[in-house]
Amino acid sequence: MPRISQVYAREILDSRAFPTVETVIRLDNGQFSSASVPTGASTGKREAKELRDRDQKRYGGRGVLKAVSNVNEKLGPAIIGADPTNQTEIDQKLINLDGSQNKENMGANAILSISTAVTKAGAQASQTSLFNWINKLAQAAGATSQNIARVPTPTFNMINGGLHGAGNLDFQEFHVIPATSKSFSESLRTAVEVYYQIKEALIRRNAIHSVGDEGGFAPNLFTNTDALEIDIESIKNAGYLVGQDFFLGLDVAANTIWKNNTYSIRDKSNTLNSSGLISYYEEINEEYKLTYLEDPFHEEDWDAWINITAKLGDKMMIIGDDLLVTNPSLVQKAIQEKACNAILVKPNQIGTISETLQVIKQARNAGWKVIVSHRSGETNDWFIADFAVGVNADYVKFGAPARGERVAKYNRLLSIEQELIQQK
Repeated sequence: MPRISQVYAREILDSRAFPTVETVIRLDNGQFSSASVPTGASTGKREAKELRDRDQKRYGGRGVLKAVSNVNEKLGPAIIGADPTNQTEIDQKLINLDGSQNKENMGANAILSISTAVTKAGAQASQTSLFNWINKLAQAAGATSQNIARVPTPTFNMINGGLHGAGNLDFQEFHVIPATSKSFSESLRTAVEVYYQIKEALIRRNAIHSVGDEGGFAPNLFTNTDALEIDIESIKNAGYLVGQDFFLGLDVAANTIWKNNTYSIRDKSNTLNSSGLISYYEEINEEYKLTYLEDPFHEEDWDAWINITAKLGDKMMIIGDDLLVTNPSLVQKAIQEKACNAILVKPNQIGTISETLQVIKQARNAGWKVIVSHRSGETNDWFIADFAVGVNADYVKFGAPARGERVAKYNRLLSIEQELIQQK
């Protein structure tokens, strides 16, 4: 088996022009892999910590030269000579070298760039496709019990609000979700047709139709439900049926609407307490039959999470993102307290591929749905697409079918789907 002979990193830019880390691993047989790390805008406070330089003379303090230096001088040298197929062993060495609970010493961005590049190198050393190699790692970790069945169903963030938009909508993402019975290629095609119609609907209203961080439109609408109405209209105008071909979903990102211990949204003239916001969600679910509700409450509002899961968990996915931050202790708490029934999985929230697999194992054992997600600040690295397929995720969340860093993931899933067909 080939061994790791060289590890080095560099500072590159993500899709928001923020610096991030890219790491290259070379093997002693001449093979090499590279991986770059995404960054989030809407982040949970318990996420593993990115290391930023805070030098205001470079990139407004956002530079990552310290993280790059940690790869080149500390983390990388520690894994020279290692077998790249020993993912768990290598990840544990990186965790031990950092020595903190949240990876603040070396930086989660530095650690994940190596961990991901190791996964790619392991696939190469094993002479197998990346998604099949990840499936092998996932089965070994107990994150899935079966070989790859299908490409996960995509959920498309068609309209951007909150921190991903232009400040006109409170809720961060308005999702259009194809029926799970569709193939991935059909899901993508039909969703793109809906995307075209959303643009036309906004133009007809003389609304702004520029796009946000994740490729969805960032319009100037009056209320959050206006965006849901546009989604419904566009699905119908594309020739499809709501509730049959497509379903609706929201990522509220409620941390951003939480002010002074109450929730504030433009749909209501008064601020809402937790029970009032639950009543609002019940109202819009009656009207729009949501199947997807992500981060409906602030990450510390655990009682509200428990209550909404009890009331609506049999009707839709109640998805923890900022609540859980792909963290095993938070996931265990949510399982015990029945605070949600689905998880958004983001490797950079925890910092290594091995730890991410362990969190997926927890979710699977609890009977939760698993949604593998990008971040708002992405690169053209399509690793997360292979990862989602390899762990047999139920859904993938990669943004709208626009902007190169999003399309790279969708095009990679098209390629994987074709490869899976040929394998049968």
